[in-house]
Amino acid sequence: MDEPELLVTQDGGVLTVTFNRPRQRNAMTWGMYEGLHEACEKADADDDVRVLVLKGAGDKAFVAGTDIGQFADFREGSEGVAYEEKIARIVNRLEDVDVPTVAAIRGFCVGGGLGIASVCDLRIATPSARFGIPIARTLGNCLSMNNYSLLLNHLGPARTLDMLLRARLFTGEEAAAAGFVAELCAEEDLDTATDAVVTTLLGHAPLSMWAAKEAVRRIRRATLPDGDDIVSRVFASEDFHSAVAAFATKQPVVWQGR
Repeated sequence: MDEPELLVTQDGGVLTVTFNRPRQRNAMTWGMYEGLHEACEKADADDDVRVLVLKGAGDKAFVAGTDIGQFADFREGSEGVAYEEKIARIVNRLEDVDVPTVAAIRGFCVGGGLGIASVCDLRIATPSARFGIPIARTLGNCLSMNNYSLLLNHLGPARTLDMLLRARLFTGEEAAAAGFVAELCAEEDLDTATDAVVTTLLGHAPLSMWAAKEAVRRIRRATLPDGDDIVSRVFASEDFHSAVAAFATKQPVVWQGR
């Protein structure tokens, strides 16, 4: 029997979510997104849970985006808006979790994976980690205003535009230098470094940590503008539809800008 695509385990005060599709670099399915939402609900409902840890199975990826097959039937811009609303529901729920959240990252942390990591409170990574959203050279789609806000909040406008316009993948070292990664450790030390951070958090005052999380969250969302018109235009474009089809056949895309 195949293992579940998402593993949720608890050890004392630590709830761990493992994205478990290593052969697909842990690309997210709708079921995995919903499982992550349920794990967030569990974290807040169980008074014994004091820290939530997220990690990817295998050594190739944390999460390498959303499974591209889920875009195959998109035809209208409204479907792109609905998709981004579904993703925002999950990402915002993770950001809303009362206890500290820690992402342990090696390998690819791109697309939807970067969105998930961005709403965690602390990110521990190795030099093999690669952070980015290379849609300008892959699918030709765009992000929601919520996800643009997360990138701006963490990286600032210059690094955000560098990442998106050049479709760059930041290394673990670059992400640490930008302040996005809280701690950079050797490949073989990721579990040990994560455990050390978790131990520190378990010893701190829960309400003090909650207050810091809640304040940062409220400030970020306070000025969030609407961006449905941007999403609708891009997801309805010929470029996006062509790129999704080309991705499945591994054909190059000729961008038309329409």
